Amino acid sequence: MMKRPERPVHEAVTIQRRDDMAARKKTEDSPIADFEKSLKGLEGLVERLERGEHSLEESLRCFEEGIALSRRCQEALTAAEQRVRVLVEQEGLETAELVELEERDDASPASGA
Repeated sequence: MMKRPERPVHEAVTIQRRDDMAARKKTEDSPIADFEKSLKGLEGLVERLERGEHSLEESLRCFEEGIALSRRCQEALTAAEQRVRVLVEQEGLETAELVELEERDDASPASGA
């Protein structure tokens, strides 16, 4: 078996740092991280708009930004739901079990039912 030449230590450290940065970037770009970031931004916009300190033009810009953030939140939630469905399918759970769980969540007191 051929033995690969060993890399110098400084080169191995550089590769590890690059891998670490890529992993962090991937985590920061995940739908969950995007959801959290978008939700915080949306909450901040709502607070500013509720104070009523903006002109009409500024309020409209905030509203437009809020719509975009809301869409990003919805996209992240849809991606998360898809991941859950894939995991449920991998575990062999029936779709009916998933629907039953969703129905229980809909009937909870927090949802106003």
